[in-house]
This record gives sequence, C-alpha cells and structure tokens, in this order.
Amino acid sequence: MKINNRITILAGHFGSGKTEIAINLALNEKKIHNHVAINDLDVINPYFRSRDVASFFQQQDIELISPNNQLATSDLPIVSGEIYRVLHDHRYKVIIDAGGDKDGATALGQYYNEWKEYNPQLLFVLNVNRPYVSTLEGALYTVRQVEAAARLKVTGIINNTNIGRETTMEDILKGYELSSNLAVELKIPLKYSTISNHLENDAQNFARDHEVMFIKRYMKVPWE
Repeated sequence: MKINNRITILAGHFGSGKTEIAINLALNEKKIHNHVAINDLDVINPYFRSRDVASFFQQQDIELISPNNQLATSDLPIVSGEIYRVLHDHRYKVIIDAGGDKDGATALGQYYNEWKEYNPQLLFVLNVNRPYVSTLEGALYTVRQVEAAARLKVTGIINNTNIGRETTMEDILKGYELSSNLAVELKIPLKYSTISNHLENDAQNFARDHEVMFIKRYMKVPWE
C-alpha cells in the first residue's frame, strides 16, 4: 500500500492498532524511497509503541524519531525535537504514529504550523472491537475529538478491526461495514482494510473486491 502524501499521520482510539500499521507502511515505503522516517508521537500508551522495535527499524534503515536512551521507556509525555528535521526535508516520507483518541492527538496540534503547508493526510484507524468506537455514534464522536485536538481534518478511514491472533474474516467484515458507514458520514474515503497475513488465504474473495493491505504483526504484548 503506497502512501500518496509525503506526511501520513495515524490516529485512532486506544488499542486501534496504529503502531502495527505504521510499521508495515514504513516497510512498504522503504521499498520505494531511500529516506523513510517513522515518528513515535504516542505519549499515551506505555505498551504498543513503535519505539519498542527500534533495533528492527535500524536493521531496515528506517529512521525512528523518538525519545532517546532512558527516556524511550518513560511514560512521560515526551516527544523528540528531531521531528522538525524530517518534516522539512522533502526527501523523507514521514509516518507519524500518534497516541490514542483526543488526548494523544493533542500532541499533534503543536506541530500544526510546521506541516500545514505540506498537506498531511490524517488517517483514522478504526478497530470496532474497541470500546467507545463500536458504534457509528461513538466513532464519529472520537473522530471529531481527534480533529479538534490535532487541528486537522481526518482525510481517510482505515478498517483495522481485529482481536489479535484470534481475528477471523467475520471481524474484518464487521469492521468494514462500520468503517464504510463512518466514511460516508464524514464524506471521506475508506482507504483500505488491514488484514493480518495469517488470514491471507481466507481473505482472497474479499481482497478481489476491496482495497486491502496485508500486514505482519510485529508488536507483542508484555506477556508474550
């Protein structure tokens, strides 16, 4: 799945799976572009953060922008000033992994004047199995909260409905229905549905008629 804009921001409710998508997007972009950076702007979630796979990014020659050294595992709302360098360097494709809902999106708002002229795409990642976004009303409310905090309009929806390794095609289809309705209400496109690669065979019929990005799962919960 190719990124059209130079700057792509992923936002969504806590547990939506933004980090997995960010990692897979960065890997896809690295096949095309020499300079790819992923900015870990998640100041909310202490577990599923892109900074936790820093060594993997280094192996792939993908630049990770995140707090350094002992601050990397801090639960403090710390962001790295290195983001300014890649934002203004037009050689870079930049993927921003933002925190959950409006609280996480607040960190985006401080960069509004830096990237507004670059027309970033803000994609809302929807996992309908998460609380508060399992209904159209809840998802709409969360999008509006994110937009207000980020000072940007959401430009597309990603259906990332899953329950980890137990995800089935029924989950994908349930998420697709709500994601489609949300996109219609907001008058923006449903970009694609993400499907874990263990479901690739089961998803062939769906993939023939719908935009799909098959993803590999890199993040692990602390007990795995």
